[in-house]
Amino acid sequence: MRRVCKLALEDGTVYTGEAFGAEGTHDGEVCFNTSLTGYQEILTDPSYAGQIVTMTYPLIGNYGVSDEDIESARPQVEGFVVKELARRRSNFRATGSLEEYLKHYGVVGIEGVDTRAITRKLRIQGALRGSISTEILDDAALVERARAWPGLVGQDMVQRVAPDKPFEWTKGFETSFDPAPRRREARFHVVAIDCGMKRNILRNLVEAGCRVSVVPGRSTAADILAYRPDGVFVSNGPGDPEPLSYAIEALRGLIGKAPIFGICLGHQLLGLALGAKTYKLKFGHRGGNQPVMNLATRRVEITSQNHGFAVDTASLERVGGTPTHMNLNDQTLEGFMHRDLPIFSVQYHPEASPGPHDATYLFDCFVDMMRSGKAPTAEEMAAAQARLEGKAV
Repeated sequence: MRRVCKLALEDGTVYTGEAFGAEGTHDGEVCFNTSLTGYQEILTDPSYAGQIVTMTYPLIGNYGVSDEDIESARPQVEGFVVKELARRRSNFRATGSLEEYLKHYGVVGIEGVDTRAITRKLRIQGALRGSISTEILDDAALVERARAWPGLVGQDMVQRVAPDKPFEWTKGFETSFDPAPRRREARFHVVAIDCGMKRNILRNLVEAGCRVSVVPGRSTAADILAYRPDGVFVSNGPGDPEPLSYAIEALRGLIGKAPIFGICLGHQLLGLALGAKTYKLKFGHRGGNQPVMNLATRRVEITSQNHGFAVDTASLERVGGTPTHMNLNDQTLEGFMHRDLPIFSVQYHPEASPGPHDATYLFDCFVDMMRSGKAPTAEEMAAAQARLEGKAV
Protein backbone atom coordinates (compact mmCIF):
# COMPACT_ATOMS: atom_id res chain seq x y z
CA MET A 1 0.00 0.00 0.00
CA ARG A 2 1.33 3.42 -0.95
CA ARG A 3 1.24 6.12 1.70
CA VAL A 4 -0.64 9.39 1.27
CA CYS A 5 1.43 12.56 1.06
CA LYS A 6 0.28 16.18 0.80
CA LEU A 7 1.90 19.36 -0.43
CA ALA A 8 0.28 22.59 0.81
CA LEU A 9 1.06 26.08 -0.47
CA GLU A 10 0.61 29.36 1.35
CA ASP A 11 -2.10 30.46 -1.12
CA GLY A 12 -4.34 27.64 0.16
CA THR A 13 -3.72 25.14 -2.65
CA VAL A 14 -3.21 21.53 -1.55
CA TYR A 15 -1.93 18.68 -3.75
CA THR A 16 -2.55 15.08 -2.66
CA GLY A 17 -0.37 12.28 -3.97
CA GLU A 18 1.59 9.21 -2.93
CA ALA A 19 4.60 9.35 -0.65
CA PHE A 20 8.02 7.96 -1.44
CA GLY A 21 11.25 8.22 0.46
CA ALA A 22 10.97 9.14 4.14
CA GLU A 23 8.01 9.95 6.36
CA GLY A 24 7.67 13.28 8.12
CA THR A 25 6.79 16.95 7.68
CA HIS A 26 9.05 19.63 6.22
CA ASP A 27 8.66 23.29 5.28
CA GLY A 28 10.37 25.26 2.55
CA GLU A 29 10.12 27.51 -0.47
CA VAL A 30 8.48 25.59 -3.32
CA CYS A 31 10.36 26.00 -6.60
CA PHE A 32 10.71 24.14 -9.90
CA ASN A 33 13.67 22.84 -11.91
CA THR A 34 13.51 22.35 -15.69
CA SER A 35 16.41 19.89 -16.06
CA LEU A 36 15.68 16.61 -17.83
CA THR A 37 18.32 14.65 -15.92
CA GLY A 38 20.64 15.24 -12.98
CA TYR A 39 18.14 14.81 -10.16
CA GLN A 40 20.80 13.48 -7.78
CA GLU A 41 23.06 16.49 -8.38
CA ILE A 42 20.04 18.74 -7.81
CA LEU A 43 19.10 16.97 -4.59
CA THR A 44 22.62 17.28 -3.18
CA ASP A 45 23.30 20.87 -4.32
CA PRO A 46 23.63 22.90 -1.08
CA SER A 47 22.04 25.89 -2.85
CA TYR A 48 18.71 24.07 -2.48
CA ALA A 49 18.75 24.13 1.33
CA GLY A 50 15.37 25.37 2.55
CA GLN A 51 13.56 24.49 -0.67
CA ILE A 52 10.99 21.94 -1.85
CA VAL A 53 11.95 21.13 -5.43
CA THR A 54 9.44 20.27 -8.16
CA MET A 55 10.85 18.56 -11.26
CA THR A 56 9.13 19.56 -14.51
CA TYR A 57 10.33 16.44 -16.35
CA PRO A 58 7.59 13.82 -15.77
CA LEU A 59 9.61 10.63 -15.05
CA ILE A 60 12.27 10.77 -12.33
CA GLY A 61 14.46 8.03 -10.86
CA ASN A 62 14.94 5.81 -13.91
CA TYR A 63 18.74 5.64 -13.55
CA GLY A 64 18.87 5.30 -9.76
CA VAL A 65 21.57 6.95 -7.67
CA SER A 66 25.35 6.73 -7.69
CA ASP A 67 28.05 7.87 -5.28
CA GLU A 68 29.80 9.52 -8.25
CA ASP A 69 26.94 11.96 -8.86
CA ILE A 70 26.70 13.75 -5.52
CA GLU A 71 27.52 17.44 -5.10
CA SER A 72 27.70 17.28 -1.28
CA ALA A 73 27.63 14.62 1.42
CA ARG A 74 23.80 14.28 1.50
CA PRO A 75 20.57 15.61 -0.02
CA GLN A 76 19.96 19.24 0.94
CA VAL A 77 16.34 19.76 -0.18
CA GLU A 78 13.38 19.91 2.21
CA GLY A 79 11.16 17.88 -0.10
CA PHE A 80 10.98 16.44 -3.62
CA VAL A 81 7.97 16.63 -5.97
CA VAL A 82 7.65 14.51 -9.14
CA LYS A 83 4.91 13.46 -11.53
CA GLU A 84 5.99 9.81 -11.61
CA LEU A 85 8.70 7.90 -9.75
CA ALA A 86 10.42 5.20 -11.82
CA ARG A 87 10.07 1.83 -10.10
CA ARG A 88 12.93 0.23 -12.02
CA ARG A 89 16.43 1.65 -12.42
CA SER A 90 18.62 0.98 -15.44
CA ASN A 91 22.22 2.11 -14.97
CA PHE A 92 25.37 0.04 -14.50
CA ARG A 93 26.71 2.77 -12.17
CA ALA A 94 23.69 2.75 -9.85
CA THR A 95 24.26 1.78 -6.22
CA GLY A 96 20.60 2.06 -5.21
CA SER A 97 17.19 3.47 -6.04
CA LEU A 98 16.10 7.07 -5.65
CA GLU A 99 13.39 6.03 -3.17
CA GLU A 100 15.89 4.17 -0.98
CA TYR A 101 18.26 7.14 -1.14
CA LEU A 102 15.66 9.66 0.02
CA LYS A 103 14.41 7.34 2.75
CA HIS A 104 17.95 6.87 4.07
CA TYR A 105 18.50 10.62 4.38
CA GLY A 106 15.06 11.56 5.69
CA VAL A 107 13.76 13.39 2.61
CA VAL A 108 10.00 13.30 1.95
CA GLY A 109 8.96 12.80 -1.67
CA ILE A 110 5.54 13.08 -3.31
CA GLU A 111 4.49 11.64 -6.68
CA GLY A 112 1.27 11.45 -8.63
CA VAL A 113 0.60 15.19 -8.51
CA ASP A 114 0.21 17.55 -11.46
CA THR A 115 3.69 19.08 -11.66
CA ARG A 116 2.60 21.15 -14.69
CA ALA A 117 -0.04 22.87 -12.56
CA ILE A 118 2.45 23.50 -9.75
CA THR A 119 4.97 24.95 -12.19
CA ARG A 120 2.38 27.18 -13.86
CA LYS A 121 1.23 28.48 -10.48
CA LEU A 122 4.80 29.32 -9.47
CA ARG A 123 5.46 30.99 -12.84
CA ILE A 124 2.41 33.23 -12.37
CA GLN A 125 2.47 33.90 -8.63
CA GLY A 126 6.17 33.48 -7.91
CA ALA A 127 7.89 31.19 -5.41
CA LEU A 128 5.56 30.18 -2.58
CA ARG A 129 6.09 28.90 0.94
CA GLY A 130 4.96 25.32 1.36
CA SER A 131 4.80 22.29 3.61
CA ILE A 132 5.10 18.65 2.56
CA SER A 133 3.86 15.94 4.91
CA THR A 134 2.96 12.28 5.34
CA GLU A 135 1.73 13.07 8.88
CA ILE A 136 -0.46 16.20 8.69
CA LEU A 137 -3.24 15.18 6.31
CA ASP A 138 -5.73 17.88 7.28
CA ASP A 139 -5.60 20.42 4.43
CA ALA A 140 -6.32 23.51 6.56
CA ALA A 141 -3.72 22.59 9.17
CA LEU A 142 -1.04 21.99 6.55
CA VAL A 143 -1.80 25.28 4.77
CA GLU A 144 -1.56 27.11 8.09
CA ARG A 145 1.83 25.51 8.72
CA ALA A 146 3.04 26.64 5.29
CA ARG A 147 1.94 30.21 6.02
CA ALA A 148 3.74 30.16 9.37
CA TRP A 149 7.13 29.30 7.83
CA PRO A 150 9.21 32.52 7.78
CA GLY A 151 10.63 32.09 4.26
CA LEU A 152 14.16 32.56 2.90
CA VAL A 153 14.41 36.35 2.87
CA GLY A 154 16.53 37.58 5.76
CA GLN A 155 17.65 34.10 6.85
CA ASP A 156 21.26 32.92 6.98
CA MET A 157 21.00 29.54 5.28
CA VAL A 158 24.75 29.22 4.70
CA GLN A 159 25.41 28.07 8.28
CA ARG A 160 23.31 24.96 7.57
CA VAL A 161 25.58 23.78 4.74
CA ALA A 162 29.04 25.37 5.13
CA PRO A 163 31.91 23.26 6.55
CA ASP A 164 33.10 23.74 10.13
CA LYS A 165 36.82 23.75 9.40
CA PRO A 166 39.27 24.16 6.50
CA PHE A 167 40.39 21.28 4.30
CA GLU A 168 42.41 20.59 1.17
CA TRP A 169 40.79 19.33 -2.05
CA THR A 170 42.85 17.35 -4.60
CA LYS A 171 40.37 15.37 -6.72
CA GLY A 172 39.72 16.06 -10.38
CA PHE A 173 37.41 14.21 -12.77
CA GLU A 174 38.02 10.55 -11.97
CA THR A 175 34.81 8.58 -12.53
CA SER A 176 33.82 5.40 -14.30
CA PHE A 177 33.36 7.55 -17.41
CA ASP A 178 36.58 9.54 -16.90
CA PRO A 179 39.06 7.16 -15.20
CA ALA A 180 42.21 8.99 -16.34
CA PRO A 181 42.98 12.37 -14.75
CA ARG A 182 43.44 15.19 -17.29
CA ARG A 183 44.47 17.85 -14.80
CA ARG A 184 47.18 20.36 -15.48
CA GLU A 185 50.12 21.02 -13.20
CA ALA A 186 48.99 22.93 -10.11
CA ARG A 187 50.61 26.31 -10.70
CA PHE A 188 48.29 28.49 -8.60
CA HIS A 189 47.12 28.26 -5.01
CA VAL A 190 43.41 29.09 -4.68
CA VAL A 191 41.55 29.59 -1.42
CA ALA A 192 37.90 28.64 -1.97
CA ILE A 193 35.37 30.20 0.43
CA ASP A 194 32.75 27.49 0.96
CA CYS A 195 29.26 28.91 1.44
CA GLY A 196 27.65 25.66 0.29
CA MET A 197 29.93 24.68 -2.57
CA LYS A 198 29.21 22.04 -5.20
CA ARG A 199 31.99 19.50 -5.49
CA ASN A 200 32.19 19.87 -9.25
CA ILE A 201 33.44 23.42 -8.79
CA LEU A 202 36.39 22.04 -6.83
CA ARG A 203 37.02 19.40 -9.50
CA ASN A 204 37.06 22.09 -12.19
CA LEU A 205 39.52 24.21 -10.22
CA VAL A 206 41.86 21.22 -9.87
CA GLU A 207 41.56 20.40 -13.58
CA ALA A 208 42.32 24.03 -14.44
CA GLY A 209 45.67 23.81 -12.65
CA CYS A 210 44.94 24.97 -9.10
CA ARG A 211 45.95 23.75 -5.67
CA VAL A 212 42.79 24.24 -3.64
CA SER A 213 42.41 25.07 0.04
CA VAL A 214 38.77 25.23 1.19
CA VAL A 215 37.77 27.47 4.10
CA PRO A 216 34.39 27.90 5.84
CA GLY A 217 32.07 30.72 4.83
CA ARG A 218 32.69 32.50 8.15
CA SER A 219 36.44 32.86 7.52
CA THR A 220 37.81 36.39 7.82
CA ALA A 221 39.98 38.21 5.30
CA ALA A 222 42.96 37.70 7.65
CA ASP A 223 42.28 33.94 7.78
CA ILE A 224 42.27 33.75 3.99
CA LEU A 225 45.27 36.01 3.37
CA ALA A 226 47.29 33.88 5.81
CA TYR A 227 47.31 31.18 3.09
CA ARG A 228 49.10 33.64 0.76
CA PRO A 229 46.75 32.69 -2.09
CA ASP A 230 47.29 33.45 -5.76
CA GLY A 231 43.53 33.83 -6.04
CA VAL A 232 40.31 33.60 -4.04
CA PHE A 233 37.16 31.79 -5.14
CA VAL A 234 33.72 32.51 -3.61
CA SER A 235 31.23 29.64 -3.94
CA ASN A 236 27.57 29.12 -4.55
CA GLY A 237 25.21 28.60 -1.61
CA PRO A 238 21.61 28.86 -0.47
CA GLY A 239 19.24 31.68 0.28
CA ASP A 240 19.43 35.43 0.69
CA PRO A 241 22.93 37.00 0.43
CA GLU A 242 22.15 40.15 2.43
CA PRO A 243 22.18 38.55 5.94
CA LEU A 244 25.71 37.19 5.34
CA SER A 245 27.45 40.25 6.77
CA TYR A 246 30.50 38.21 7.83
CA ALA A 247 31.14 37.02 4.24
CA ILE A 248 30.54 40.49 2.78
CA GLU A 249 32.97 42.01 5.28
CA ALA A 250 35.60 39.36 4.51
CA LEU A 251 35.35 40.08 0.77
CA ARG A 252 35.72 43.81 1.38
CA GLY A 253 38.97 42.99 3.15
CA LEU A 254 40.16 40.90 0.20
CA ILE A 255 39.29 43.29 -2.63
CA GLY A 256 42.48 44.63 -4.16
CA LYS A 257 44.66 42.10 -2.33
CA ALA A 258 44.03 39.02 -4.51
CA PRO A 259 42.20 38.16 -7.75
CA ILE A 260 38.64 37.03 -6.91
CA PHE A 261 36.23 34.83 -8.88
CA GLY A 262 32.66 34.18 -7.70
CA ILE A 263 29.86 31.85 -8.77
CA CYS A 264 26.12 32.17 -7.92
CA LEU A 265 25.89 33.26 -4.25
CA GLY A 266 29.54 34.27 -4.55
CA HIS A 267 28.55 36.57 -7.42
CA GLN A 268 25.90 38.21 -5.24
CA LEU A 269 28.24 38.56 -2.26
CA LEU A 270 30.88 40.22 -4.43
CA GLY A 271 28.27 42.65 -5.70
CA LEU A 272 27.25 43.52 -2.13
CA ALA A 273 30.89 43.84 -1.03
CA LEU A 274 31.49 46.37 -3.79
CA GLY A 275 28.42 48.36 -2.71
CA ALA A 276 25.78 47.12 -5.16
CA LYS A 277 22.30 45.90 -4.21
CA THR A 278 20.55 42.54 -4.57
CA TYR A 279 16.87 41.64 -4.87
CA LYS A 280 14.67 38.53 -4.87
CA LEU A 281 13.54 37.18 -8.22
CA LYS A 282 9.87 36.34 -8.72
CA PHE A 283 10.45 32.62 -9.21
CA GLY A 284 14.20 32.26 -9.71
CA HIS A 285 16.22 30.50 -12.38
CA ARG A 286 16.55 26.75 -11.91
CA GLY A 287 17.41 24.24 -14.61
CA GLY A 288 19.97 23.15 -17.16
CA ASN A 289 18.72 25.14 -20.14
CA GLN A 290 18.98 28.84 -19.25
CA PRO A 291 20.20 31.00 -22.20
CA VAL A 292 22.84 33.58 -21.29
CA MET A 293 24.56 36.03 -23.65
CA ASN A 294 28.24 36.79 -23.18
CA LEU A 295 28.13 40.53 -23.84
CA ALA A 296 31.80 40.61 -24.82
CA THR A 297 31.57 37.97 -27.54
CA ARG A 298 27.80 38.11 -28.29
CA ARG A 299 27.81 34.34 -28.01
CA VAL A 300 24.86 32.61 -26.33
CA GLU A 301 25.69 30.00 -23.69
CA ILE A 302 23.19 27.40 -22.50
CA THR A 303 23.73 27.29 -18.76
CA SER A 304 22.86 25.43 -15.59
CA GLN A 305 21.36 27.69 -12.91
CA ASN A 306 19.95 27.61 -9.41
CA HIS A 307 19.31 30.94 -7.73
CA GLY A 308 16.44 33.01 -6.39
CA PHE A 309 18.24 36.35 -5.93
CA ALA A 310 20.05 38.66 -8.35
CA VAL A 311 22.41 41.65 -8.39
CA ASP A 312 20.88 44.97 -9.42
CA THR A 313 22.71 46.08 -12.58
CA ALA A 314 22.37 49.85 -12.16
CA SER A 315 23.71 49.83 -8.61
CA LEU A 316 26.64 47.63 -9.69
CA GLU A 317 27.66 49.97 -12.50
CA ARG A 318 27.72 52.88 -10.05
CA VAL A 319 30.42 51.12 -7.98
CA GLY A 320 32.72 50.12 -10.83
CA GLY A 321 31.15 46.89 -12.08
CA THR A 322 30.78 46.16 -15.80
CA PRO A 323 28.10 43.65 -16.91
CA THR A 324 29.58 40.74 -18.87
CA HIS A 325 26.65 38.30 -19.14
CA MET A 326 22.87 38.73 -19.42
CA ASN A 327 19.97 36.28 -19.07
CA LEU A 328 18.01 36.22 -22.33
CA ASN A 329 14.75 35.17 -20.65
CA ASP A 330 14.38 38.18 -18.35
CA GLN A 331 17.46 40.38 -19.00
CA THR A 332 18.75 40.01 -15.44
CA LEU A 333 22.47 40.26 -14.70
CA GLU A 334 24.37 36.97 -15.10
CA GLY A 335 27.96 38.13 -14.78
CA PHE A 336 30.23 41.12 -14.19
CA MET A 337 33.84 42.21 -13.91
CA HIS A 338 35.33 45.23 -12.17
CA ARG A 339 36.67 48.02 -14.33
CA ASP A 340 39.87 48.49 -12.32
CA LEU A 341 40.34 45.42 -10.10
CA PRO A 342 40.96 41.69 -10.79
CA ILE A 343 37.41 40.63 -9.96
CA PHE A 344 34.83 38.80 -12.03
CA SER A 345 31.86 36.57 -11.32
CA VAL A 346 28.89 34.81 -12.88
CA GLN A 347 25.42 34.08 -11.54
CA TYR A 348 25.10 30.71 -13.28
CA HIS A 349 27.04 27.44 -12.84
CA PRO A 350 29.90 26.93 -15.32
CA GLU A 351 30.86 23.69 -13.56
CA ALA A 352 27.92 22.10 -15.41
CA SER A 353 26.79 19.41 -13.03
CA PRO A 354 24.11 18.74 -14.06
CA GLY A 355 23.99 20.65 -17.32
CA PRO A 356 25.85 21.84 -20.42
CA HIS A 357 29.57 22.57 -20.66
CA ASP A 358 29.31 25.84 -22.60
CA ALA A 359 30.75 27.99 -19.80
CA THR A 360 33.64 25.95 -18.41
CA TYR A 361 36.04 28.37 -20.16
CA LEU A 362 35.50 30.68 -17.15
CA PHE A 363 37.83 28.55 -15.03
CA ASP A 364 40.56 29.24 -17.61
CA CYS A 365 39.69 32.94 -17.35
CA PHE A 366 40.25 32.72 -13.59
CA VAL A 367 43.67 31.14 -14.14
CA ASP A 368 44.52 33.85 -16.68
CA MET A 369 43.45 36.51 -14.15
CA MET A 370 45.74 35.02 -11.49
CA ARG A 371 48.57 35.00 -14.02
CA SER A 372 48.08 38.60 -15.17
CA GLY A 373 46.57 40.24 -12.08
CA LYS A 374 43.86 41.78 -14.27
CA ALA A 375 40.21 40.94 -14.93
CA PRO A 376 39.74 39.11 -18.26
CA THR A 377 39.19 41.30 -21.30
CA ALA A 378 36.59 40.60 -23.98
CA GLU A 379 39.35 39.26 -26.24
CA GLU A 380 40.63 36.93 -23.52
CA MET A 381 37.12 35.60 -22.89
CA ALA A 382 36.69 34.98 -26.62
CA ALA A 383 40.04 33.19 -26.77
CA ALA A 384 39.10 30.99 -23.79
CA GLN A 385 35.78 30.11 -25.43
CA ALA A 386 37.57 29.24 -28.66
CA ARG A 387 40.03 26.99 -26.82
CA LEU A 388 37.11 25.20 -25.20
CA GLU A 389 35.57 24.52 -28.60
CA GLY A 390 38.92 23.44 -30.08
CA LYS A 391 38.97 26.29 -32.61
CA ALA A 392 41.90 28.42 -33.69
CA VAL A 393 41.70 32.05 -32.66
